Amino acid sequence: MAKVEYEKDGRIGRITLNRPEVLNAIDDDVPAELAQAVDRANGDDGVHVIVLSGAGRAFCAGYDLTYYAEASGGDGNNVTQEMPWDPMKDYAFMSRNTDLFMSLWHSHRPVLAKVHGFAVAGGSDIALCADMIVMADDAQIGYMPSRVWGCPTTAMWVYRVGPEQAKRMLFTGDRIDGKEAERIGLVSKSVPAEELDAEVERLAERMSTVPVNQLMMQKMVINQAIEAMGLKNTQRLATVFDGITRHSPEGLNFKHRAEETGWKSAVRERDLGTYDWTENRPINPRRS
Repeated sequence: MAKVEYEKDGRIGRITLNRPEVLNAIDDDVPAELAQAVDRANGDDGVHVIVLSGAGRAFCAGYDLTYYAEASGGDGNNVTQEMPWDPMKDYAFMSRNTDLFMSLWHSHRPVLAKVHGFAVAGGSDIALCADMIVMADDAQIGYMPSRVWGCPTTAMWVYRVGPEQAKRMLFTGDRIDGKEAERIGLVSKSVPAEELDAEVERLAERMSTVPVNQLMMQKMVINQAIEAMGLKNTQRLATVFDGITRHSPEGLNFKHRAEETGWKSAVRERDLGTYDWTENRPINPRRS
């Protein structure tokens, strides 16, 4: 079964992340299959717009950390290398995924992301590469690994919401719901969960009535303005830094903690701020 499904529905190309058993978490196959689906849509003159969504209970919960973080050395999936680590080996792996996610950005057809459940960590990287996002009010978006063990490689936060809000999100690693995401301009619109499908269909159908060449030109003009601000250079720096975060003292402490206590427990400590990754000990509220 494909991990990313594609179908044509009239003038709409529908791309669906299809690993619902793990909340559509990203493994080695998902980025490549996503780019292949985008290429199929772009190769069809009858497709005017792409709708990107996730099967099951979420859009995408980020990287499949059972597959990556808990993988043992030697199986090819361990994204924390033995020391001393090779930063360029790490960069080659992560930049591949970034480039494949960016197929959404470079798509000649506008991409409308439909976000329900979660679009977090690497899942937010994917969502923010789309041209527009419609989100359920109760859905959650954020990049929690900015607290430790991650840097968003697509670097889209600052280009979507500006430096103040981007710093707010990445200095805290907080998740926000659809309503807050709309308020700060991160997404186009937030609607009640039961209205999400109808709202996305309405917008996709409206866009699909515009000629393909018109849509393509408007997208190119707007994207060029952002690219001229240095998007590629920002992504290159972010991708290098992402590798550093996983091999810094704090990143290694986080990895070891996950191995000791289980991934879910370590993530909970990270997200709640109850562990000091520099001192490698739980935080005592009286001393912190």
